[in-house]
Amino acid sequence: MMYEEIKNQASQAMKELLDTARLAAGELFVIGCSTSEVTGGTIGKASSVDVARALWEGIAPHAEERGIYLAAQCCEHLNRAVILEKEAAVHFGYEPVNVVPQPKAGGSFATIAYEHMTCPVAVEGIRASAGMDIGGTLIGMQLKAVAVPVRLSVSTIGKAHILCARTRPKFIGGIRAQYDENQL
Repeated sequence: MMYEEIKNQASQAMKELLDTARLAAGELFVIGCSTSEVTGGTIGKASSVDVARALWEGIAPHAEERGIYLAAQCCEHLNRAVILEKEAAVHFGYEPVNVVPQPKAGGSFATIAYEHMTCPVAVEGIRASAGMDIGGTLIGMQLKAVAVPVRLSVSTIGKAHILCARTRPKFIGGIRAQYDENQL
């Protein structure tokens, strides 16, 4: 698989999603990723640190330039724990747990995220404002309550399908309620 192509697809998808989601600096963005699926394998069967590195190189700069906290969801072997910067965990009040992801226990993308973050910690779960699911890893549990699907011009990274979402505040009230159009 061409790592430069994976990096470019990930970069384009991330940029489009961030443009659509309109996140403010300091918000959380979650990535769930199966590098096995990116290479055409079955989820959990062909983890690739090299593919994870290419994905990170395509995704992380966009989050950094916008001041958005990037979070990496681990695989089921770590109960879908999330890797993020300690600063973000403290800011949002998430209690760290003691685990270091590995390619076969946490996943390659979470492993690379842990290696590249300044002061990474694992937490049991988050409530992100937007996210990208690369290869069917099921990130819904890490998103705020009302997730809105986002369609991009990029529908795959490598051979993995991607599903993206942003969130919005819940609508409350009844027939007389008015809503802020900027939050839809």
